[in-house]
Amino acid sequence: MSDENVSDLSALNAVSSEDLDGAKILLVDDNLQNLELIQAYLEGMPVEISTAIDGVEAIESIEANPPDLVLLDVMMPRMSGFEVCQKLKSNPDTRDIVVIMVTALHEVADYERAVESGTDDFLSKPVNKLELLTRVRSLLRVALLRRRLDELSTSGDD
Repeated sequence: MSDENVSDLSALNAVSSEDLDGAKILLVDDNLQNLELIQAYLEGMPVEISTAIDGVEAIESIEANPPDLVLLDVMMPRMSGFEVCQKLKSNPDTRDIVVIMVTALHEVADYERAVESGTDDFLSKPVNKLELLTRVRSLLRVALLRRRLDELSTSGDD
């Protein structure tokens, strides 16, 4: 492996918890207690957290201030999590936003529908804190590495 490849690999591996500093997460749930619980679970992470109480508010929030990751409830009034996810993933400006669906649904068809709508992952309610933190950290790292790679490839075009 050349020194240049080792350097590139080191740069990509450099994303640690500290590098999540400033990452943005949007929590979307129509149940205030669920929002507060997940927000409390994420409290120790160096991220900026915002909330929305339904799918329509989520879309408006994402258009105004795109997050790096969305924790998205499935069953909500006005616009379901499935619809929000599908809308995000079908738009070139928002398709790279990581979506984790959080659901109390446990039927195989529900998971299939989540995957068809474009979700990156899903968690079952009640949410397990360790599972939530592990998946959020992992998927945020991937999203931030992808962004860095895109920036490196576009800066090399100059």
